[in-house]
Amino acid sequence: MPEEKLPQAHDASHGSEVAVNGDPFADPGLPAHEPRRTDIDERAAKRAERQVSLMFVVSMLATVGFIASYVVFPIDKIVYVFPIGHVSALNFALGLTLGVALFCIGAGAVHWARTLMSDHELPAERHAIEADDEVRADVIEQFRTGAAESGFGRRKMIRNTMIGSMALVPLAGVVLLRDLGPLPEKKLAHTGWIEATSVKPIQLINMNTDEPMKAEDIQIGSLTFAKPEGLTEADEKFQEKIAKDALMLIRIAPEDIKDDKSRDLGFEGILAYSKICTHVGCPISLYEQQTHHALCPCHQSTFDLADGARVIFGPAGHPLPQLKITTDEKGFLVATGDFAEPVGPSYWERSA
Repeated sequence: MPEEKLPQAHDASHGSEVAVNGDPFADPGLPAHEPRRTDIDERAAKRAERQVSLMFVVSMLATVGFIASYVVFPIDKIVYVFPIGHVSALNFALGLTLGVALFCIGAGAVHWARTLMSDHELPAERHAIEADDEVRADVIEQFRTGAAESGFGRRKMIRNTMIGSMALVPLAGVVLLRDLGPLPEKKLAHTGWIEATSVKPIQLINMNTDEPMKAEDIQIGSLTFAKPEGLTEADEKFQEKIAKDALMLIRIAPEDIKDDKSRDLGFEGILAYSKICTHVGCPISLYEQQTHHALCPCHQSTFDLADGARVIFGPAGHPLPQLKITTDEKGFLVATGDFAEPVGPSYWERSA
């Protein structure tokens, strides 16, 4: 840098002397202003401008990384990070990217203020709390002066990158709204039986023997539990699937079935109901032959299986859903569709 551009060569004359010698309350004035390198060298100012813009760009990229991390990393993935140890990959990525995004905005703003904005110190006289028209006009003028001295309008690179970084950061908070609950899908409305059709039915498999069942295997007054064909305990999501797919099979004399719709969904008096209680989802396992009542052992909700599994006692809110069944060409019991209503407890999106 040429000597004439060194800060020492620019003697500012903004200082003032003590008003009265020996007076301890005299105004000491302001120290002489020392220009910064960016004040007298446009190349240094341009370099500082690029540095500030780079920080804002890094902030934008970190915000995009925050959103990408939320989508990419599974919630149960654990990674080793030295020297922290084993941590959740999702939490680590979210914290790192959001921290970088916020830090770069703050660091960029500080660097901008310290290198490019005006650093002249000006005294401000005390005034009454209530501002008159002259003060308000002075504030507006100071704001305009500050805006002009900051270079906000002239340094477009800084302005645009700062606006971009600050506009993207709130998206991180919007993405976090995803944790408020599951997306409005149909996961609770259907079960594994949804794949069954009249053209391609699904066999009912005895949960105790893992064998398909025929109508003659179900005796009047008996209770049998069934699951869909192809669902085995080797499936890593077996517990999740069986919690919705489990069936309770009973056989009632056709003349004892009170509900015509329920009779039509069954086959020769064999009725297939969901095993999942409609109160809090407990598995129903108690059956009374003479009354055709099924009892949930958790909270004693009682269902009349001869009358469409309607609730006759207890806290359950609605009847047990029933599955339509028939037999295939080999005589095995099969399902031809999903439950007409969602199985299990009520939830606010439930339409039936």
